[in-house]
Amino acid sequence: MTYYFSKVLQLDFDEAVRRTTEALKQQGFGIITEIDVKETFKKKLNLDFRKYRILGACNPGLAFEALSLEDKIGTMLPCNLVVQDAGNGKTEIAAIDPVASMSAVDNPRLKQAALQVQAKLKQVVASL
Repeated sequence: MTYYFSKVLQLDFDEAVRRTTEALKQQGFGIITEIDVKETFKKKLNLDFRKYRILGACNPGLAFEALSLEDKIGTMLPCNLVVQDAGNGKTEIAAIDPVASMSAVDNPRLKQAALQVQAKLKQVVASL
């Protein structure tokens, strides 16, 4: 079982971040964390790295449902998406598969909630 799903676009990095953020909004997600990995590596380690952004997405209604079912599930939130420079004018968007990540939790009701999140994140990636 793979732990993510992804899509490569013939698209500028900044435009890919913008479109991904907008597609998430269309599915009820907001970005609650954003990590610029390239900038962080340069600042903290003085190392160069490709453009790589981690977007922490949250759908409040689905997060509430998950936390109501499993109080420690916050250790797996938010849902992370990666936008990274794939070279030659291409950008890859990858999203966590919440069904895969939450399969370690023995709670059948949580699996149903994860399936809802999975469907929404797959729709986000497919719409790009």
